[in-house]
Amino acid sequence: MFNRLEISVLPPGPRWAAQLSLRIDGAEVVAAATGEGGRGPLAEQALPADGQGPLWATEGGRRVVLGEPECTGGCCGYLSVFVQRHGRIVRWSDWQVPADEARPPACQFDAEQYDAELTRALTTYAS
Repeated sequence: MFNRLEISVLPPGPRWAAQLSLRIDGAEVVAAATGEGGRGPLAEQALPADGQGPLWATEGGRRVVLGEPECTGGCCGYLSVFVQRHGRIVRWSDWQVPADEARPPACQFDAEQYDAELTRALTTYAS
């Protein structure tokens, strides 16, 4: 069974530029792991115009920073996950979380749905 990824671009606020909201199976991932006042990845960095942002899954995989608590990642640590493509599956695993926060479970996404969601988010952000 696959998980479902949903990406929303949040408008800029008084403290941060536009950032992403990442939901897995309807649950907001970043807020749950960084606490109130934390932030998700900045849209400009996660969804660059060239379509080659860090969330795109590769066979070699890479660690992707998804957020940080209000006190900053340098203080309590960042929320990050290892993103890797395994054929028709994209896997998020080996979560690292800010101090004292719960670690999300590994997730598997249908690669076609995953790529379509990233493309949709990029198109929405670019317009």
